[in-house]
Amino acid sequence: MTNIDLPSLKTEQLNNAKKIIRIDQFNFNAAPKYIGGTDVGFEDNGHITRAAIVVLSYPELKVITYQIARIKTTMPYIPGFLSFREYPALLEAWQNLSVKPELLFVDGHGIAHPRSLGIASHLGLLLDMPTIGVAKKRLYGIHKPLSEEVGSTTTLWNKDKTESIGYLLRSKKKCLPLYISTGHKISNESALSWVQNVLKGYRLPEPTRWADAIASNKPLFKKWDQQK
Repeated sequence: MTNIDLPSLKTEQLNNAKKIIRIDQFNFNAAPKYIGGTDVGFEDNGHITRAAIVVLSYPELKVITYQIARIKTTMPYIPGFLSFREYPALLEAWQNLSVKPELLFVDGHGIAHPRSLGIASHLGLLLDMPTIGVAKKRLYGIHKPLSEEVGSTTTLWNKDKTESIGYLLRSKKKCLPLYISTGHKISNESALSWVQNVLKGYRLPEPTRWADAIASNKPLFKKWDQQK
C-alpha cells in the first residue's frame, strides 16, 4: 500500500463526478421489489477490508439475502479518498449476491464530498444503479443549526453556498443527525424521502442498519440467523 498517486486519483474523482446523474433515473416503476444496504469495516489492523451488502424486500423490509466479502486492503486510509479503499470489497460482495437490489443505501457520502464523489457516488457509477449516501458525520459542506426534534431536516450546502449537496436528518431523539446525499441516478430530495421512508425508530435506515449488524455480527443479525 505504497506509492499512491493522489493527483491521478483526484483527477479520476473529478472526471467521474461529471458522470454522476443527480436526477431520479430509477430502473423500477412504482417501487422497487428489493432494496439494499452496504457497510464496510476493516480487520487485522486494517490489512483486511470487510464489506457487507444486505438485500431487503420492499416494503416489508425483511432480509432476503446478504453477502460478506473479505479481501486484502489495497489502499491506506486517506481522507477524501475513502471510496478507493472500500469499493473493491463492495464489488466482490455485490458479484456474489443471488438477488440484486434495485436501490442501494450506502454507508457513506455521495456528492457531499470535496470533489463530489464519495463512496455512494463512486459505487453507484461502477454499478450503474441508483444509490443513496447515508453518512454518520459531515465530511464537507455547511448548514444551519438542526432542530433537536425527530424528523427535522436542514439543507447541506457546498462551501460557497451556491449548490445544495444534501440534507441533514434528525432520525432519532438524542442522536447525531444523518447526512443524506445523492449517490447516483437519484435526486437529493428523493434520497431524503427514501431514507425517511425506511426508518423504523432507529438512527440508521433499515438497509444500512442491517448491513452494519451483518458486517459486525451484532445481536440483531445473530437473532435473525438463528431463526431463519
